Amino acid sequence: MPTLTDLRARLGRALEITETASRISLAHFNGALEIATKDDASPVTIADQETERSIRDALHKAYPDDGIFGEEYGTEGLEKEAVWVVDPIDGTRSFIAGVPLFGMLLAMTQGQKPLLGICRLPALGQVYAAAKGMGTTRNGTSIDTSDCRTIDDAMLFINEGEKIYADAPAVFDRLMQAGRLRRLSYDCQPHALVAAGQIDAVVDYDLKPYDFLAMVPIVEEANGVITDWQGKPLDFLSDGRVVSAATPELHTELLALLK
Repeated sequence: MPTLTDLRARLGRALEITETASRISLAHFNGALEIATKDDASPVTIADQETERSIRDALHKAYPDDGIFGEEYGTEGLEKEAVWVVDPIDGTRSFIAGVPLFGMLLAMTQGQKPLLGICRLPALGQVYAAAKGMGTTRNGTSIDTSDCRTIDDAMLFINEGEKIYADAPAVFDRLMQAGRLRRLSYDCQPHALVAAGQIDAVVDYDLKPYDFLAMVPIVEEANGVITDWQGKPLDFLSDGRVVSAATPELHTELLALLK
């Protein structure tokens, strides 16, 4: 386990690296983009590739002994003690469509456990950051989850709703009747809003490690709970079903609803 001093230094460096890289994605945002389709049918643009390359090159320079798990350029050094997990543009479909809610995610893990997380929303000028034992900030100001304890009182966001509807229609049905208010949504921003106390819960689906590992410290250090749908901690082997909640009580109710 790195010391707090080391984690603080790594968080500071990671913030610098992602700030530089965010200028690349912003330079392409709302511009003409050539869009390719990956093997999993998801889109990729030159903005995704250039942004990840910037982050990877900077991480190699700053931490040559660490491994990297990236969305666009694969993995290297996963056996290393520390592994960085990179999603250069979380929400490429939003990015392509000119929706300013796309994000940039960077996590640092040790022994598969995420110890540090950054979620940038470049078009909104926001950055959420957290490291183990250091709390969570948004643009440098400490944030905290809400105190919502029941689904009936919750503002609930449902990510990837059409996928949940297709694969688990009964679960989708229950979700669409849950909460005092609900919204269909996508990508990382809703989880960040849980950390900031602006909404109370997010149910997410069909994610990869680079989609959620950075959000673990961000939600947990803000006193929230984030796990898979069985309540297990998230790691590289998680099945991609994720739930974030403001409080343990709300989280428990959501797990019961998802079963």
